[in-house]
Amino acid sequence: MKPRLLVISSRVPYPLDKGDKLRLYHQLRFLNKKFQICLISLDDAKTDISSITKLESIVDEVHVIQLPKWKIYLNLLLGFAGRKPFQVYYFYQRSAHKKVKSIVTSFQPDHIYCQLLRSAEYVKDFHSIPKTLDYQDAFSKGIERRIATVGWKKFIFEAEHKRLLKYENIIFDYFDHKTIISEEDRNAIFHEHRKKIHIIPNGIDTSFFTKTANQDKKYDLVFVGNMSYAPNIGSAKYISEILFPELVKFYPNIKILIAGANPSNEVKRLQNENIEVSGWIDDIRNAYNSSKIFLAPMQLGSGLQNKLLEAMSMELPCIMSKLANKSLKAIDNETAIVCETKEDYVKAIQLLMENKETCLRLAENGRNFVKSQFSWEKSVEDLERVMDRQLVN
Repeated sequence: MKPRLLVISSRVPYPLDKGDKLRLYHQLRFLNKKFQICLISLDDAKTDISSITKLESIVDEVHVIQLPKWKIYLNLLLGFAGRKPFQVYYFYQRSAHKKVKSIVTSFQPDHIYCQLLRSAEYVKDFHSIPKTLDYQDAFSKGIERRIATVGWKKFIFEAEHKRLLKYENIIFDYFDHKTIISEEDRNAIFHEHRKKIHIIPNGIDTSFFTKTANQDKKYDLVFVGNMSYAPNIGSAKYISEILFPELVKFYPNIKILIAGANPSNEVKRLQNENIEVSGWIDDIRNAYNSSKIFLAPMQLGSGLQNKLLEAMSMELPCIMSKLANKSLKAIDNETAIVCETKEDYVKAIQLLMENKETCLRLAENGRNFVKSQFSWEKSVEDLERVMDRQLVN
C-alpha cells in the first residue's frame, strides 16, 4: 500500500499562472506514483471547478479551504502588532486551521509536505508526523531587493524583510526536512544548519516546450510572466522605458511582446505601436513560437525563473540579467547572454538581431542545457529521497 502524503499549499496549484503553482503541480504529478496524496489548498478567491477537476486527476483527495477577505484584512491589521511576516498573517485563519486538523485526523498521513512559509503555521505543531517544508525561494531576499522600489510602502517592506529573516530561521526547526529551489536561495536562509536544506530545482517538460517549425516570427523580443507580480512588472517597465528608447533608434519597426496573466495598469500603459501587452495566453508556447529572442532583464525577485527554462526549451536565444542567472547558472555567451547594464542589453540584442549563426548556436545550446540540467522527474525523485528517509527509517 502506498504511504499517505498530506500536502498543504497557500494557493490552489492550478491554473499554472504563478511559479509556486507550477512547481507544486508538477511535483504532485510525479509524487502520486509513489504516494496516496491528500491536497489541502488555501484560497483567497473563488476556485474554478475545472481547476479542482484537473487536480483530482493527479491526487486522491482535494480540499480547498476558502479564506474570507474580511478575515484576511483583519489579520493583516492585527499583524502590525505581531512579529510574524505579514504574508503569514494573510494566509492564516483559526477556522481554516481547525479544518486542516480535522483533515489530518481523518487522512492519517505518514508524511506532511508543506509548500512555502505561508502554510507552515497550519502543520508545524504536528510533532508525531514527519514533515518536509519547501521554502521554494528565500522570500526575505526577494523582499529586500524590492525595498528601494516601493515608495511610501518602504516601511512595510522593511518590517516584512526583518520578520521574514527571523521566521525563515525559526520555522526551520519545526520540520524534519527542508527543501529550496537553488543554492543561491539556500545561502540567503540565515540558520546555522542551512546546508542541511536540500536543493530541489524546478524542471521543464522539454517534450511539451518544443518549438514549432516554420511559425511566423511576428515579434523580435518577448518577455512573459505573471504581470501582476512586482519583479515582472519591473522587467516590463525596464524593457519599455529603458531599453526600447535605445533600440528604436536602430530598429524603428521593432516589435516587442509582453505576455502573461493579470497585467497591472502599469503594464497595460506600456503598450504602443511597437509594444504589445497581450495579457493571458491560453497556450504560452504561442508567445515563444512567435518571437525571435527572449529577454529577461530581472532586477528584483529570487529563485529559479521558470520562464527562462521554458524559453530555452523552446529554442529561443535568451538574454537575461545577472540576477536572473544566479539560480539558473547558464554559461554566458554559450547557453545564454548575461547582461548588467543598459549598454550590455542593447549590444546583446543587436548581436542577435543581426547574427543568425549566433542565434542558432545559443538556441541549440540553451535547449541542450535545460534538457541535461532540469528534469521534473529527476527533481521529484530527489524530493522522494528526502521524504523516504523518514518513511523508511
